[in-house]
Amino acid sequence: MTDTEPYAIELKGISKAFGPVQANKDISLHVRKGAIHGIVGENGAGKSTLMSILYGFYKADAGEILINGQPTPIPDSQAAIRAGIGMVHQHFKLVENFTVVENVILGAEDGALLQPSITKARRILKELSDEYELHVDPDSVIEEISVGHQQRVEILKQLYRHADILILDEPTGVLTPAEADHLFRILNGLKEQGKTIILITHKLREIMEVTDTVSVMRRGEMTATVQTADTSPEELAELMVGRKVLLRVDKAPANPGEVVLDIKDLRANDDQKVERLKGISLQIRAGEILGIAGVAGNGQSELLEVLGGMIAATGGSIAVNGEQIDLTGTSSDGQSRRARGIAHVPEDRQREGLIMPFMAWENMGFGYHHDPKYQKNRLFMDNAALKQDTAEKMERFDVRPPNPFLEAKNFSGGNQQKIVVAREIERNPDLLLIGQPTRGVDIGAIEFIHKQIIALRDEGKAILLVSVELDEIMSLSDRIAVMFDGHIMGERLPSETDEGELGLLMAGVTKGAA
Repeated sequence: MTDTEPYAIELKGISKAFGPVQANKDISLHVRKGAIHGIVGENGAGKSTLMSILYGFYKADAGEILINGQPTPIPDSQAAIRAGIGMVHQHFKLVENFTVVENVILGAEDGALLQPSITKARRILKELSDEYELHVDPDSVIEEISVGHQQRVEILKQLYRHADILILDEPTGVLTPAEADHLFRILNGLKEQGKTIILITHKLREIMEVTDTVSVMRRGEMTATVQTADTSPEELAELMVGRKVLLRVDKAPANPGEVVLDIKDLRANDDQKVERLKGISLQIRAGEILGIAGVAGNGQSELLEVLGGMIAATGGSIAVNGEQIDLTGTSSDGQSRRARGIAHVPEDRQREGLIMPFMAWENMGFGYHHDPKYQKNRLFMDNAALKQDTAEKMERFDVRPPNPFLEAKNFSGGNQQKIVVAREIERNPDLLLIGQPTRGVDIGAIEFIHKQIIALRDEGKAILLVSVELDEIMSLSDRIAVMFDGHIMGERLPSETDEGELGLLMAGVTKGAA
């Protein structure tokens, strides 16, 4: 870009309030054409609100938007599309039982007859797929393709609508490391073709790897914009949080005690009756963290669901503190698990951990509503006690805003996660099951959640950790078990392995076979 060439995007003095909450305050931003521009900040910093204004979901209370140097009012998303702006949301906007090509033309049909639109779209999709390495079968049904391919469909949707500016909101939150690497190759290809990309992410490694420039937001304000080559993860973390942040997990060696969880030859099927656990055997002792590494879809979810009482097993045994758990399905539910001292932070907080339209205090009681301290008598709950307990937990876990009466859907992702983690950890469980503990969570909340997990371990509790983030597995775990295709490929000590060896095991390759 020359000094005289206009910016692809200019935001001048953008402000937006939701009642008393000032989400954006007098924000100015300049994004060069053909660049990948990162935006980082804690959950609730105002990143998504700012991009929603740029994409026409919200109308700013004040300020001006310029696209390619021209003042451009954007009252709605159709105006954004006409201005050449496309947005790929953190939670995809796809119709799951439609095909790829049907999703791509949805809302962009050429007329009442769909067949000409589908024929045209299929041709254009092939051209776009070849040009940008977005290889997706146009006739595949969305629910039958991987999450990584679904994301490519979202990008294809925007390119089909002639987007020159792409906004990606936490694009790797649901991707495996390999899928994330492929996405970055796609983004660099788009950049080489002259597209302008805004990347919202909390993962500083991704910012350092793929962006040209990065802007930092904190509490609704833009605090800094720097060239990526001139900064570091430590500096960005401090700019985001306003203090120095420990980017590595600080923990003492484990001091394992008695066996808490003993799994033998565990088998289970998914909803389609496909066997997902194929004879799993594991042990976890008091005072240790066993991390489960693996590419998503290799049985880790089913392992957590069986242990948490969400699905029945088809074979094998589970003992907690030496006592067998009934796996027949008659009493294999979450309530009986909690009575046995098992707490569960599920992988998907929005689908399995919270009821989004319910208030924080209502969510804090889920699964524990029979707790005597929440009961007035046998017929009625003591809601006042639950609300007070929620307020105290929110303060201890730094949930923002600390409002028990706010609906779960109105908290940022990181604060939603803190509500679930607070509810489960504060029950003083013997065994904590925790899946994807920091998915979609900002750097400050990651540090906090990691400290809570380590503190629970140091209190002598057993922890089963499932995460697709290899660096999280490596830094938190005392032992690592690798899953592939429903099997345990092997166990390793973090000090005696590396990401290369774990990656091979995750692909089903043992060292001898390699």
